[in-house]
Amino acid sequence: MKKISILGSTGSIGTQTLDIVYQYPEQFKVMGLTTHSNIELLFAQIKQFHPEIVAVANKEKVENLKNMISTLDNSPIIVAGDQGVIEVACYGDTESIVTGIVGCAGLLPTIEAIKAGKDIALANKETLIAGGPVVLPLIEKYGVKLLPADSEHSAIFQCLQGIDNKDLKRVILTASGGAFRDLPTEKLKFVTVEDALKHPNWSMGKKITIDSATLMNKGLEVIEAHFLFEVDYSNIDIVIHPQSIIHSLIELIDTSVLAQLGWPDMRLPLLYALSWPKRIHTDWKQLDLAKMSNLTFQKPDYDKYPCIKLAYAAGKAGGAMPAVLNAANEQAVKSFLNKEITFLAIPYIIEKTCELFVSNNSSQPTLDDILEADQWARGTALMLVKK
Repeated sequence: MKKISILGSTGSIGTQTLDIVYQYPEQFKVMGLTTHSNIELLFAQIKQFHPEIVAVANKEKVENLKNMISTLDNSPIIVAGDQGVIEVACYGDTESIVTGIVGCAGLLPTIEAIKAGKDIALANKETLIAGGPVVLPLIEKYGVKLLPADSEHSAIFQCLQGIDNKDLKRVILTASGGAFRDLPTEKLKFVTVEDALKHPNWSMGKKITIDSATLMNKGLEVIEAHFLFEVDYSNIDIVIHPQSIIHSLIELIDTSVLAQLGWPDMRLPLLYALSWPKRIHTDWKQLDLAKMSNLTFQKPDYDKYPCIKLAYAAGKAGGAMPAVLNAANEQAVKSFLNKEITFLAIPYIIEKTCELFVSNNSSQPTLDDILEADQWARGTALMLVKK
């Protein structure tokens, strides 16, 4: 039985991970859970899964949770704030940490978990996008495993099993195209928040659903793939695949192409990240290609989705620039969700923030450099929003 903790247990990744634990209680034991502020759902999770420690990032909610659990026979340790989340990430003899916290907020707890010798089931893109130059050396130093838990990078990881790294030629990331894949470019200026949140294939949190609509999620995945699989940006491609059945592909030096297929269900990559190198038998719905009709592919429209170009440029610039890109995107998406800017303002704000970033941009930035760049970019993006 593997002992796991989930950072962001009340979000989309967290709830789907707990669904796996519920289905396979003989395989996994929950040690710790964290939420930002959804204490009602966290309380329900505590009653069902009996963690030893829980954290609430929003300190104002902690007393309410303590009152709620006072009636329980075996209540967990309760910790608060960002430091509390770190305590859960480093707790006891937990073996694997599922990083389901959205955004750069997941970076510091992940770093501390690595230092504490915990394996990482990585569902938080920003950990590598912003912190890749810092995180990867720590992975090597502390001898822990970093296993991708999102669908695209899990697909690549699965395809690479038994493959020598020198035989990998190209990575091909598939993209659904998001909410506006069939919408003419000229109509994007009229779309609403509600329109952007209607993803055709996946059930995800609001932030990543907006990233899917702008295709920034795919740009961020390009940067993540560069760090995870040590692939040059010139060898990472994106293809629009509306059916979301092929989750990504690799091309080998002899032109062979390997792909991982499955229904669009986040539980599969999460399960593989937690069970690797083994696989666990499931009774989930089997893929029936005969019922799928057609699987189609097309090149992304870079004029319609300028965020892709911005991500490639930031990745190639290296240093702290990906952290700037990520932070500017987080702020722009937040402002869009708050209906403070239009959909088309998102890439504009990101681009202007990146253009304004001035630093020595060392190829090996320190954690302080990355955190400083992150805060600067958020402030700059917010200034642009207000303008």
